[in-house]
Order: sequence, then structure tokens, then C-alpha cells
Amino acid sequence: MRIFMTGGTGFVGSALTQTLTQGGHRVTVLTRSVRPDRVLPQGAEFQEGDPTEPGAWQEQVPAHDAVVNLAGASIFTRWTRKAKETLRESRLRTTRNLVNALEESKGPPAVRFLSTSAVGYYGFCGDEDLTEESPPGGDFLARLTVDWENEARRAEETGASVALLRFGVVLGGGEGALSRMIPLFRKYLGSPLGSGTQWFSWIHVHDLVSIHRFLLERPDIQGPVNCTAPNPVRNRELTKALADVLGKPAFLPPVPGFVIRTVMGEFGNVLLKGQRALPERLTKEGFAFEYPDVRNALEDLLGSA
Repeated sequence: MRIFMTGGTGFVGSALTQTLTQGGHRVTVLTRSVRPDRVLPQGAEFQEGDPTEPGAWQEQVPAHDAVVNLAGASIFTRWTRKAKETLRESRLRTTRNLVNALEESKGPPAVRFLSTSAVGYYGFCGDEDLTEESPPGGDFLARLTVDWENEARRAEETGASVALLRFGVVLGGGEGALSRMIPLFRKYLGSPLGSGTQWFSWIHVHDLVSIHRFLLERPDIQGPVNCTAPNPVRNRELTKALADVLGKPAFLPPVPGFVIRTVMGEFGNVLLKGQRALPERLTKEGFAFEYPDVRNALEDLLGSA
């Protein structure tokens, strides 16, 4: 299978490209600039272009069997007005340009379109179990995610089979969210956030890569798919598990919510509220998680850290 990928040089994209090429697939990674210090695995190649801008790169998209859309600025930052604009534009414009490339093609569309989304779609719902059938929330991240998914769904009009992968927080060895948490725990500064009772919907990067492979082979699975482990945890449970795996006590009192909101602004609500998202569709379709429990996931990722 020939796969066109945005965000392929990032944390998840790099792991996915490695796995796909090892499986015999060919991957084209869209990048703003091809640098000599960036090396792709055999079976992958770069296509230069800015995904947020129309360009010659779009002509290459229809020559592929599938599109994997991973591009988007990180939400882990203080949400100033400018940052929120960047979050929106990096997602909506990239997705719009990919779909436009399919619409303008004179040949057949990509048979599969996997577009990243987020469990932030659901907003903040306390202890409610959230499945793919749950309605969207009304906060900034939820509204952004709804718009993001609507852009991706336009690809259905070209005949493409579209799946919307709603990511939980991705855990990787020293990368992603853990790269921000581990230094604090190593300095004995790890502690729960706010009440510590908020839910944390997470996914091991290995399982997330496996989900992409699973969905590439199952074009009949369309629409939203929660990409989260089947056992979400509360923030205080995550704190304890991470401290235990790193062998560092977490004895500090919880960080007050007002401090987090002062430092992180509106993004602080994401850390303090969270959601309990469950992978109902993946479970029903028979996907097997290798790391369904957070402690086992952390031991795999950080056991020798």
C-alpha cells in the first residue's frame, strides 16, 4: 500500500512510518523542508511542501492508496489568542488542503483516509462514560475538534473511506506527554493536579500505531474511533503509577487548580477536568490492546529509565 502522511516526522508519525515500512508499505512523508540530517527508513521518502498552504505537493496525494493525517500544533501550551489561532489553522487548513487534493484529482480517490481527531471532542463530562456515540462538548477544544472532523468528512464526497481517530493522551518513552512529566518526578516534584479525581484517557504509542495499521486494513470501519486504552485512570492514579515505575515518591500535595489556570490559561481546564473516553468501536471490532493498563504501559516505556 502507498500511504501519504502529514505529521510524519513527529512523535506518532515517526513510529508509524517505521512500522509501516517494516510491513512492506511505502510511505510519502510531507515536510516543509527536506533536511540532510533527517533520515527516513527504507521504503519511505519525503515530499516537500507546507500542508497549511495549497501547493504542488497536492498533485502527489491521489497517487496513493491511503492518506494518514497527523498534522497539528501541540495543544500542550498556554492558550493565548495567537496560540488558539495556530491550533485551529494547523488542523483545519491541513485537512482542507488534503481533501481538496482528492477533490481536484482526475484519477480515483485514496481508498482510505485516516484523520487525527481528539477525545477533546466530548468536552468535560465528569465521570460519564464517553463512546463514539456521545455528543460533542461546547468548549474551545470541542468546537475545534468538531470543525476538524467536518473538514475530514468532506473526503467522503470523493468516495474515500474516512475514519476519524480520536486520540487520548499518547504515552511514549520520554516523548509526548511523558516528556513533560518525567523531569518533575525525577526532581521529586511529581504530584496530582487539582482534585486528582479527573479522568485521564490515554494510549500507549505502540497500541496507537497498531490501531492505524488495523484501520488501514479495515476500510469498512468509518467515522469516529476512540483511540484510547480500555482502562482510563484518574489523575491521582496516574501520578502514583508514574512515581512507582520511576522509583520516585510523589509526596507533595496536589497542585491547586487556580495555579494551573494561572500558568496555563484556558488549557488548564484540559488538565483539571479531562474525560473518560472508552474505545467501544475498537473493542467491538476485535482490536486487541497490548497495553490496556497504565502501569504495564509505563513499565514498558520507562522500566529502564
